[in-house]
Amino acid sequence: MMATSDADDVLDALAAAALEVRAGFAGRREKTDGQNASGDQQLHADLHADDVLQNFLGGLDAVGEYASEEAETVQDVGDGPLSVSVDPLDGSSNLTANNPTGTIVGVYDAPLPAPGTDLVAAAYVLYGPLTTMVVARDGDVTRYAVTEAGRENPECVDLPSDPTVYGFGGRTPEWPESFADYADDVEDDLKLRYGGAMVADVNQVLTYGGVFAYPGLRERPEGKLRAQFEAAPMAYIVECAGGASTDGSHSVLEIEPGDLHARTPVFLGNDELIQQAERALA
Repeated sequence: MMATSDADDVLDALAAAALEVRAGFAGRREKTDGQNASGDQQLHADLHADDVLQNFLGGLDAVGEYASEEAETVQDVGDGPLSVSVDPLDGSSNLTANNPTGTIVGVYDAPLPAPGTDLVAAAYVLYGPLTTMVVARDGDVTRYAVTEAGRENPECVDLPSDPTVYGFGGRTPEWPESFADYADDVEDDLKLRYGGAMVADVNQVLTYGGVFAYPGLRERPEGKLRAQFEAAPMAYIVECAGGASTDGSHSVLEIEPGDLHARTPVFLGNDELIQQAERALA
């Protein structure tokens, strides 16, 4: 059985690892010759981040399984009660232009792959002008500054009730007509904020209110984002902050990822905008 301190150990280790991940960006922005398990070309920074996070998280007594977006299978790392899913460097292609990237971690009390309903905590680190960490657990969301001392200056995060921004992924010509119509309605009322890293884009929504989406596309109806590594942890954070999520018909947390690297459409944000998306896509 998981003790409360077990999840805290994971979150503290993530904060410590984040400093080493960020310090490793210099000199690692070039592409490697390899691809990850989803077929995305890897940067040297992706591999470095994965190594660092596996060392920090996989070495904890509380962690029994470590699964990375960069690896094909789940790795058994101990006898602990928790499983962690890790997107080591979300939006790593942004490094070329020195734009924000992030790390996403889901903490599950079940073997992986697992649905978001088995999450006991989730967190993301944003490597922006400041290094910050947003943590969801026990129904609350907290933002921290990440420093050499660990997680500092906690601030409660609640999704603003008056939405301001939106960010939609995928090329516009590849959007299905139903989503394109939804996007037209949204852009009449909200400001576009999209930077190509899910962590940064969802952080904008949590800060200002609004909606983030990466829909199913005409030639890729399953979308781009991985349910286990990106969609479920970020949906957990947004829902704990008072928002909602959907894959087009139900909460992202209810998705049963039969495959570790399964993809899903993702909509995250204020409840009324998520309900509007479900009506548009029905």
